[in-house]
Amino acid sequence: MDTAAAEWTARDDGREHRPPGRRFGAWCAGLLFTGVSVVLGFRTADSDGITPVPQLLAFLPWLLVPTAVALLLTLLSRWWPGTVWGVVLLGLLAWFIEPYGKAGDPVGRPVADLRVLTSNVEFGQGTAALVTTVRREKPDVVFVEECDYACDALLKRDLSADYPHRRAVEGGGSEGSVILSRFRLRPTGGVPGTMGMPGAVADVDGHAVRLQLAHPMPPLPGQVDLWHRELAALREAATADPGTPLVLAGDFNASQDHAAFRRILDTGLRDASRLDGADRTATWPARTAPTLGVQIDHVLVSEDFGASRTRILDLADTDHRAVVTDLTLHTTR
Repeated sequence: MDTAAAEWTARDDGREHRPPGRRFGAWCAGLLFTGVSVVLGFRTADSDGITPVPQLLAFLPWLLVPTAVALLLTLLSRWWPGTVWGVVLLGLLAWFIEPYGKAGDPVGRPVADLRVLTSNVEFGQGTAALVTTVRREKPDVVFVEECDYACDALLKRDLSADYPHRRAVEGGGSEGSVILSRFRLRPTGGVPGTMGMPGAVADVDGHAVRLQLAHPMPPLPGQVDLWHRELAALREAATADPGTPLVLAGDFNASQDHAAFRRILDTGLRDASRLDGADRTATWPARTAPTLGVQIDHVLVSEDFGASRTRILDLADTDHRAVVTDLTLHTTR
């Protein structure tokens, strides 16, 4: 890299050398560019790769920072091939930061409205804050992830009058999940996974709507294959009954920069945040969002739905922000 990066200067003995400071700057820029290039290479290849690529892909927009720093170093060190390299990387990042997935108004006339809220309450710790939020926002359907036994009991005590219908997978820690509904529910098998992912069919003003909670394992080192399998199971669930409108919501532990999540969107589902202009709004980690974070909590809907007033809400005592959106169901005829 020294040869490619060097700006050579004459020495008394006829040989040429590069000032040490500029050589060091070029080395640093090259290392930063190499790391960014590896991640973007997998993104370009439509692959999540292996650790640490899936973890870094979640923060893909933030790769602008090391790329910009490296580009500045190439200018200061007068490494012109590196400058070209950096400009190419910036162009690719700008391309991939654009929202992914379909958008547009559904066809047919509107027949029903419903408000949906999804929240990961972090081992049940944020349940009290969720109850307060639900009472304020008045959603028709609530998806709750990481709802442990205490969380489940609190929701039954405080919200059963307003949400008489429920589907739950009981469990401790992160394993429990619950769907609360004002609408009558018919149970479905849900999606098997390490953590609970219940499902149901709701009767929304006389129209059947499939509800499926999403909470696959995160892409932890050593568990990337499991993460892929559980996201693939959600994709299969999304295509299981194409004739029935679907709301697939929860903590996906994946962003639009993950190929496994894009496979779900490629089934025809649309992200409510994308439809309503709130895409790229960080939902995790709540402590640093929205300044620094990623959008891994989503409400995905079939093309039968329009979305409006999508908001990302802060809740106390949980590391996730909640997503609430107003949906309008349209007929397909």
